[in-house]
Amino acid sequence: MTITENKPIERLPVNEAFASVAGGAAVERAAEALRAHGIDVRIVDDAAQARDLLLSLVPEGAEVGEGASATLDQIGVTEVIEKSGRYDAIRPRTRSMDRATQMREIRKLGAAPDFQINSVAAVTEDGKMVVASAFGSQLGPIGFGAGRVILVVGAQKVVPDLATAFRRIEEYSYPIEDAKMQTAFGRHSAINKLLVVNAEAAPGRTTVILVRAAIGV
Repeated sequence: MTITENKPIERLPVNEAFASVAGGAAVERAAEALRAHGIDVRIVDDAAQARDLLLSLVPEGAEVGEGASATLDQIGVTEVIEKSGRYDAIRPRTRSMDRATQMREIRKLGAAPDFQINSVAAVTEDGKMVVASAFGSQLGPIGFGAGRVILVVGAQKVVPDLATAFRRIEEYSYPIEDAKMQTAFGRHSAINKLLVVNAEAAPGRTTVILVRAAIGV
């Protein structure tokens, strides 16, 4: 897609209250609720610990899918997965494919990787997670398609309840992503599809790495 230059960016207001890191008690409540819903939770202090833990959970040579994620970019995981040569990374393969003639293959490659790594837009203190997407490519693997799912979540994404999670997406995550998309591609983003994970039917399939710091958007 051609990048549009010198086009004014239409900036939506950003509710900076949603950038605040949740307190330790809120993080612990979210962790316990997620565990009660069949989700493995590990709590770490910072980005370096999150990166090291995630990489320790993914065997070398494993097939790895990844949604576009500022969190994974910031902690350095994206570069290791895609450029180290130690993993069978899906995204570099699909980027090189022709969307006009190979879309079926692109969809199938991304739909069911052995490992899917990602983040989420919000985690509630009663153990729900919300993922927002313009196209939905990461929603299928997180919901069912991937064999294992690993999600890295900064403590600023911990919110009291589902209503607040939706507000966080609309008032904070979306305006930031929209400006980013306008800068990179000259078009708006959109909250077209939402996945709410209430629980994991296959206990242990999904691991959440909760970081006690602000990571990602």
